[in-house]
Amino acid sequence: MSLLQKMFGKRQNRTHPYCAALIAAAGSSTRYGGENKLLQTLDGIPVLVRTLLTIDRVEGIDEIVIAAREDELLPYAELCKTFGLRKPVKVIVGGATRTESVLRAALEASPETEFFAVQDGARPLVTVELIDEVLDAARVYLAAAPAVPVRTPQVFAADLLKAALQSAIADGATITDDCSAVERMGKEVHLTEGSEENIKITTPVDLAIAEAILQRRGE
Repeated sequence: MSLLQKMFGKRQNRTHPYCAALIAAAGSSTRYGGENKLLQTLDGIPVLVRTLLTIDRVEGIDEIVIAAREDELLPYAELCKTFGLRKPVKVIVGGATRTESVLRAALEASPETEFFAVQDGARPLVTVELIDEVLDAARVYLAAAPAVPVRTPQVFAADLLKAALQSAIADGATITDDCSAVERMGKEVHLTEGSEENIKITTPVDLAIAEAILQRRGE
């Protein structure tokens, strides 16, 4: 079977638009006291890995691109291998800001990508069900995010997000998240029901709260 036939067959078997998950993981962890919060263990598993394992279980996501600091490229790649992620994973050097990191990840994704699911690496309590709901909404509205207030994942049509991030960077605009970048383009972001448990790990206290949430879930 030729390479083109393999590619064509893969596309024919897919029941959803090709989606790449963009993982923002290039932060400095300043408020965590200088330690890399993504490598802190949450019930025995690194924070970043818990995030990635959930993404890996989402049927509607086809590949993962992680934007990391240069010194974390190899450690993150090794973690993906150690914990047996099944989806194709690429670890790339992020930018000086979150916006630049997400754009770099978007530009490194497969050319056939139709949607981007942007997920903060420091939100390890996100669930497959939450991501599925946002994916479903994005396929209808082209841009969607859970509202409690907005907490990742945020899912956008690929061309829309790339154009929005490039515009924000070119204009030197200060944006708080990817939704803000898209809204600058005049596109409304459809909101789905979020989860109060989808917290971000910022300080050691957040890690303790996350441990308690996992225990209550029985995970």
